[in-house]
Amino acid sequence: MKVRRLVGVLGVLAVAAVSACGGSGESSGKAVVTVWMYPVIADEQAATAYWGQVEKDFEAANATIDLRIEQQPWANRDQKLATAFSGGKGPDVLLLGPDQIPQFVTSDSLKPIDKVLEADKAKFLPGALDALTVDGKLYAAPIYHTVTTTIYNKKLLAKAGITKPPETWDEIKAAAPKLKQAGVATLDYSASPETSLNLSFYPLLWQAGGSVFASDDKKVAFNEAPGVEALTFLKTLYDAGAIPKSALSNTNVVADQALGKQQVAMGFTNTLIDAKTVTASWGAANVIVGVPLENKKRVGFGLPGGLAVNAGSKDIEAAEKFLTFMTQPKQVISLGTAANFLSPRTDAPVPANDEQAKKFEEALQYAYSGEVNPAARQVMALLAVEIQAVLTGKKTPQQALDAAAKQSDDLLSRQR
Repeated sequence: MKVRRLVGVLGVLAVAAVSACGGSGESSGKAVVTVWMYPVIADEQAATAYWGQVEKDFEAANATIDLRIEQQPWANRDQKLATAFSGGKGPDVLLLGPDQIPQFVTSDSLKPIDKVLEADKAKFLPGALDALTVDGKLYAAPIYHTVTTTIYNKKLLAKAGITKPPETWDEIKAAAPKLKQAGVATLDYSASPETSLNLSFYPLLWQAGGSVFASDDKKVAFNEAPGVEALTFLKTLYDAGAIPKSALSNTNVVADQALGKQQVAMGFTNTLIDAKTVTASWGAANVIVGVPLENKKRVGFGLPGGLAVNAGSKDIEAAEKFLTFMTQPKQVISLGTAANFLSPRTDAPVPANDEQAKKFEEALQYAYSGEVNPAARQVMALLAVEIQAVLTGKKTPQQALDAAAKQSDDLLSRQR
């Protein structure tokens, strides 16, 4: 089985130098297509088996192509990709999210792939295609769609005398003192700088009616009133003990953190996998799946994962054949089933085999894929540090957001 796991920049670049960007097929005479895949299937053993079968099935249908799927870690993926591309290396095909694409389009690292979906374009969710499009060109073919929403611990809510799970900010603030009296924190949060703000602060910002970037993309907007409101909401809960102190180091891990340990009553950016994880320890009767939170808006985070093609690939045609293969209904459904994700195709839904899965399907209507900008990931890193400064009492919300905004605006001005 050729599916392999690579760890560390040196390992990535070594393999990239040898086998990436397609081409010669070594002594086999076949075109070699390397794919960098990430842990969309959480169980490593199941992921290895799944992608190994994909290799076999694809090569059976494409005898002239040697497909090599290399499993990569989520950690430091942007840095590794940027290093690989800047060195003229990298895989032929890679998995990207919407906010990663603009930076690689700006550096001419990706090839538009509109023709890959030309025949089936009308069968995909318009929002999924829009999220992977830059300047009118499609740069990744969606193979799955994620969505996050709230999950509640019914037993802990009942302990505090709460019968209706809080769905709005005001309801959360009203529930917090009752839960504290019952010895329970209210809201799970991941404040580690290593955590994507798409899964922590940004949904609160959007719920407050704010945005990360100004409409012209030349400056950021998160330090305006909605951003201050969102960070003040977060800080108030943290100071009151309604967000556990472990939030400072949590990286969206559920099983061994406060939510999984039944020390906190609810999480607000959770996946179906998270719901399955806590079901095993809480018991199915104690897991409630709700809708995304609401303040001025009801919105949650969810995005398509798309396969992009390296513009430097030596065999673009072979790489595009893999995109065509993975976007067909059979593969979309099988991947969605294995990863507990939704389908980006309207004609090939992933079967919702239980009530939890149905609830996540319903939450898709509120999903927002985030804001795309070539500097999106760099801005995220700058802001994450300042949010920690607020939670630890070093800065006020306005001071922290203004500091992050100044750094971010300077960054954006240098990229124009």
